[in-house]
Amino acid sequence: MISTVTFNPSLDYIVRVDDMRLGAINRTTYEQILPGGKGVNVSIVLGNLGHESRALGFVAGFTGDELCRLTAEAGVTTDFIRVAEGMTRINAKIKSAEETELNGQGPKIGEKDVEELFSRLEDLGEGDTLVISGSVPQTLPHDMYERIMARLDGRGVRIVVDAERDLLTRVLPYRPFLVKPNNHELGDIFGVTLRTRDEVVPYARRLQEMGATNVFVSMAGEGGVFVAETGEVFQSPAARGTVVNSVGAGDSSVAGFLAGLMETGSYEAAFRMGLATGSASAFSDHLATRPEVEALLASA
Repeated sequence: MISTVTFNPSLDYIVRVDDMRLGAINRTTYEQILPGGKGVNVSIVLGNLGHESRALGFVAGFTGDELCRLTAEAGVTTDFIRVAEGMTRINAKIKSAEETELNGQGPKIGEKDVEELFSRLEDLGEGDTLVISGSVPQTLPHDMYERIMARLDGRGVRIVVDAERDLLTRVLPYRPFLVKPNNHELGDIFGVTLRTRDEVVPYARRLQEMGATNVFVSMAGEGGVFVAETGEVFQSPAARGTVVNSVGAGDSSVAGFLAGLMETGSYEAAFRMGLATGSASAFSDHLATRPEVEALLASA
C-alpha cells in the first residue's frame, strides 16, 4: 500500500487573466478549482495510472470539506485528519503575462492532531511505501519529517521524501528509499549551480553518501538523472512538448516512478516512467493520465 502525507494541503484556485493590472478590476477568462498539495498530487496521479493510495494530512473548515470531496472524486482514498481551528488554505494561481501565486496559511495544527497522524501511520510495515512531501506549516514542529521517519525506522517501510534544503538533508541519516530534489534544490543544498545532467551526477552521489538510498533529480526541460542504490546512473533528456502548467509536474514524476517500479521492478524503467509522467502533467491543464504517459514513452 502507498500512503502520502501532505501537511498543508490546499484548494488551488487557478485563473487566467488577460493583461492583469494591479490596483484595478481584472476579469478572468478561465477558472478552475483543484485539490492541491504535493502528496495529494502524487495520490491523484497514482490513481490515474491505475494504482491505489491513501492520502493523509490535515484539513479544516468548509474548504477542507471541499478538498476531501474533490480528492475522493479523483478516486483517492482519503484519510485526512480534521483540525478544529482555522480552514484549509486556498492558493490562488493567477496566469497572465506573468504567473502570480497567493498562497494561504492553512489551519492551526496542535499536538493532538500530530499524534493522530502518528496513530494512522502505525499500520505501515514491510512492503508499504510512504511519500512525505512539501513544506511544514508554522503551526507544526519543524522536525516533522524526522519524527515520522524515526517512528517508522526498522519497519521495512519504503519512505520517499520530496522536500527542499534542511527538510531533506535532516532525514538522510534515516536512509530514505528515494529522495527527489530538482536540480535547483540540489544545487541549493551544496551552494552550486547545476545546469547539465553530467553536473548533477556527483552531487546526487553525495546525497547517497549522506544516507539516501536512491536519488531522482528532475531537471524540467533538461530531463533528469537517477542514481540507483546499485551504483547505476541513468540519464535522459526531456520529452518534447509545450509546457502548459508546471504545477504538479515534480509530484507526477514521483507517482510515475513508483508506478513504474511496481509494474516492472526495474529502476531504469521506473525512472523513465517518472520523467514521462512529469512531462505529461506539464504538457496539459490537468495531472497526467495513463494514455498521455504511454504516448510519451512510446515516442521516446
